This record gives sequence, C-alpha cells and structure tokens, in this order.
Amino acid sequence: MGEKEIEMIATLKIDKCTDLYKVVDTLNRTLKKRDLMFGLALDDNEKEKMIFTIYET
Repeated sequence: MGEKEIEMIATLKIDKCTDLYKVVDTLNRTLKKRDLMFGLALDDNEKEKMIFTIYET
C-alpha cells in the first residue's frame, strides 16, 4: 500500500499569539476528514512571529 504525500497549500507569517494553537487544534480536529492539516511553528529568525501552514494530506 502506497503512502499518501503531504502537500503544502499555503503558509503565512503572523504575529505571535498565545492562544492561536487552540485554533489550529480545532481546525485539525474539524477538517481532518476533508484531508486538511494545519501547522503552527515559532519563527527561528523573528522571535515575535509564528508560521501558520496549511497542508493537504
């Protein structure tokens, strides 16, 4: 059985927000059945920024 590839659809750099992980978690739980996945990471270069990414699985 072949593995499905994960494709990055969009990425966005935004200001750091402490509760944004809750939104990302809710999106992942809600839209998993539509083959979408969301990521959130701290930006290594700019400490006050985060990177929000949308993937298609």
